[in-house]
Amino acid sequence: MLQLESAKWSFLLCLGISILICSVIYIKGKPSYAPRPLPRTLNCRPFPENCKVLPPTPSNTRWERTVCQELSYFNNPLNCSRIQSELHFIMETLSIEEEDYPLAFIITIHKDLEMFVRVLRAIYAPQNIYCIHVDAKAPEDYKMRVEKLAECFPNVFLASVSEIVTYAGFSRLKADINCMEDLVKSPVKWQKVINLCGQDFPVQSNLELVRYMQDAEWRDNNMTPGVKQPENMQHRTQIQHIEVKGEYVASMGAGHQKTPPPHNLTIYFGTAYYSLQRAFVEYVLTSQVAKDLLEWSKDTYSPDEHYWVTLNHVEDAPGNNVNAGWRGNIRAIKWRDQEGTAHQGCNGSYIRDICIYNVEDLPWIIERNSMFANKFESTSYPEALDCLEQWHRHKVLQQATVPIQLSWKLVTEVNTSSATVTGGMKRLGHS
Repeated sequence: MLQLESAKWSFLLCLGISILICSVIYIKGKPSYAPRPLPRTLNCRPFPENCKVLPPTPSNTRWERTVCQELSYFNNPLNCSRIQSELHFIMETLSIEEEDYPLAFIITIHKDLEMFVRVLRAIYAPQNIYCIHVDAKAPEDYKMRVEKLAECFPNVFLASVSEIVTYAGFSRLKADINCMEDLVKSPVKWQKVINLCGQDFPVQSNLELVRYMQDAEWRDNNMTPGVKQPENMQHRTQIQHIEVKGEYVASMGAGHQKTPPPHNLTIYFGTAYYSLQRAFVEYVLTSQVAKDLLEWSKDTYSPDEHYWVTLNHVEDAPGNNVNAGWRGNIRAIKWRDQEGTAHQGCNGSYIRDICIYNVEDLPWIIERNSMFANKFESTSYPEALDCLEQWHRHKVLQQATVPIQLSWKLVTEVNTSSATVTGGMKRLGHS
C-alpha cells in the first residue's frame, strides 16, 4: 500500500513538472502580436554609381536611402501616424495651385507590394483621391496588406467591385470603370482622372501634372492618344474573342465575325492610358452610346485600347478631342519595335515587347518628361526605381511652397569615411 501511495505521488510530481515545462515552452514559442520596433539602423541598398540624376555631393559623401523595409510594417498592427511618417508620405498640400485642382487616380495592381507602396507614396497628396483596384485573383494576404495601408489615408480606398483581370481582356477595362463609379460618388471635387498600373512611376510632380492638365491644349479636353484603327489592328474588333478569366484572351476565328459597332461609331486605336474630365467620366457611366459600346466591346481584344479613344471622338462627349492624334505626353514607354526610331534600345529587358527599365534608361525617361514612365519592377532592376524615386522626390520638394518636413525626405547624405559595413553612418545633411 505504501509503495502504491509512493508511486502515485511520484506520478503526480512528474506530471506537474511536465506541465510546467510545456507551459514555459508554449509561452516562449507563442507569437507576439505587440508592435515590434523597426531596427534603428537600416542596412539599405546603396544607390548605384551610375545614378547620375541625383544632386552632386562632396567627394567623401554619398546618398543613402533612409527607408528600405516597406514590407516589414505590415507584419504588425498598423500605427497610421507612424506609417505616414516613416514611409515618408507627404501629408500636406504643397501649393495653392494643387489645392485648387484636385486630381483623381485609378491604380490597378495585382502583385509587388513594395512597388505599389512606392508608387502611391510618389503620387500621394492630401487634396487628391485614389481608387485602388486589386485584382480579385491576387493572394488574400496581398489584398489584406493593401487594404490596411489604404485605411491609413482618408482619400485612398479600394474599389467596391474587383475583377479577375486578364491581360488584354474586357476585365481590364471594367476595372477602371468600377473605380470611376466609386469616384463620382466621392465628395472630393476632383477635376480630372488619371489611370495607372502597378508598374508605372511618375516623372512629373503633382504640381507639373496640374499645370499640364491646365495647359491651353488640355484644359478643356480629354487626353486619349490614338488614331483611326489601322488595318493591321482591325482583327481585334472585327472577330469575336473569348476571355478565359485570369488566363488569356483568344480569337474565336474568322468564322466568328462581330456585328458593326453600335451607333455607327468609327473605331479608333490608342493607348489604355488617359486623362479624363469629370464630365466625360459621368458621360461614360450614363450615356447610352458609351453603355452600348461597352457591351459591344466585351468580346474584343484589348478593348481598353479602343474604348476611351473612340468615345473621345464622339461629338457630344464632354471634352472630346477629335483632332488630337497621338498628342499627349502621357507615358514614356520603350517598345521593342520602336528601337532606332523612338529610342536607342532597352538597357534592361523586354517583357511583352515593353522595356523593363534599368538605370541607364533614366536619362531618356527624364528628357522626355512624360507624365509617367512604364515599366519598372522592384525586383528585376531595383536600382532604377531607387534612382528615379529620389530624383522625383527631390524635384517635388524643390517645387514646394510650404516648409519642408524632415519626414518627407527619402535619403540622407552620409560620410563614406565613417560609414561601416553594418550601416552605422554619420549624418551630414538631408535631401
